[in-house]
Amino acid sequence: MRWALVKVALAVTAMVVVAFAVPLGLVVRETARDRAFSNAEREAAAVAPALSITTDRDQLERVVASAGSNAAMAVHIPAGDGGEALDIGRRRAAGKDIAAVRRLGRASTSTVSGGSALLQPVALSSGEIAVVEVFVPESEVTNGVGTAWAVLAAVGAALILGSVAVADRLGVRMVRPARRLVEGAHELGEGKLGARVPEEGPTELRLAAVAFNSMADQVVHLLANERELAADLSHRLRTPLTVLRLNAASLGEGPAAEQTRAAVEQLEREVDTIIRTARDAKPQTAAAGPGAGCDAAEVVRERMAFWSALAEDEGRKWRVAGADRPVRIPVARTDLAAALDALLGNVFRHTAEGTAFAVDVHNGEDAVIVLVSDAGPGIPDPEAAMARGRGSGSDGSTGLGLDIVRRLAESTGGDVRIGSSVLGGTEVRIWIQLDGRERAPRRRGHRGSVRRRRGPGRLAASFNRSRSLP
Repeated sequence: MRWALVKVALAVTAMVVVAFAVPLGLVVRETARDRAFSNAEREAAAVAPALSITTDRDQLERVVASAGSNAAMAVHIPAGDGGEALDIGRRRAAGKDIAAVRRLGRASTSTVSGGSALLQPVALSSGEIAVVEVFVPESEVTNGVGTAWAVLAAVGAALILGSVAVADRLGVRMVRPARRLVEGAHELGEGKLGARVPEEGPTELRLAAVAFNSMADQVVHLLANERELAADLSHRLRTPLTVLRLNAASLGEGPAAEQTRAAVEQLEREVDTIIRTARDAKPQTAAAGPGAGCDAAEVVRERMAFWSALAEDEGRKWRVAGADRPVRIPVARTDLAAALDALLGNVFRHTAEGTAFAVDVHNGEDAVIVLVSDAGPGIPDPEAAMARGRGSGSDGSTGLGLDIVRRLAESTGGDVRIGSSVLGGTEVRIWIQLDGRERAPRRRGHRGSVRRRRGPGRLAASFNRSRSLP
């Protein structure tokens, strides 16, 4: 915008300067010419009275000398009755031009070497027509024209430079608030809720800054209300959790009782974490630093150990592959555990007892694949299943489980795909990017769409030999 204003001001001022300076320069030149010939006419008029009285050479030479320079003025008297023609001074005009002026009886100019000659007819007492010739040098015709043109050029250049400077200042005055508005929008998008924009500049940009600051205040207010609501709702869970913990304590000893108590304790920790996070005013938007993340294989083994007890109670066959060696991923341990619990919980919730399931982990050079598959009826509409908050319509289904998994994968630049497994049911493939170079495209309004990538199919091809259950 700034350079556009400068270019417009430069073009407009240049056109105005040319439109006015060129005609003015021509007027100056014509004025100088008219001034030079007016002086010549005055010199010629000073000789006319003497010619009307006498034609004596000596007297006329004295008149010519007193009226002007002999080198610049000449008098041409025609031959009288039996007399001879008389020429006083240096003649520069051609004879035919002098004869034409004498015949026509009006003044004329002719071009001669080094300038122009003014030819002025004067009537003599004898009735003849004498011609007074006044030489006008070219230097006198153009006297002051070069200086005037130089002044006009300097004024024009000054006007152009001044207009460019003013346009540049106006551009800065307009661009600076726009840049601050852009920077404020980026900061707010990055989670810096304290970002505000100075309300200055042109009226339109000032109104935009006011609207932006009002929007930012409203966003902060809405987020604060949402955090408080999440914290309050989480706090309400403490009462039923306390009852569950007391009931679990009365179960006595045994693997089932220990797992129940461990589940209650973990649920209490998750609720505490939600409350602390919800009441924290600082948004957690910073990227994970070097060394951050967890061992995916360890988390898979831990969660499968938890779900294996329930699987044995329901007669489900299960298998874990690829979790026998460390697999580092740039994901928090709690986030990966929540994603696995969401997928495995869906297996137990939406498939019949006795349905087999498996979890496979594959470590590639630039990505890690976690594959959760089952032998259930499958998902008829994967895209609808990925839609946040839609759910299956059954009790206990919020539609947020697969959304948790999707957000975990997309936080690393990966994605989630739903398909058919070799077990005959659903296969959920989590693609976790290790270096963050490839990021799945995000389209607003299509958060639940199934992402299409080429890489996961190639990296997951090695699973096909090990997915069958024993």
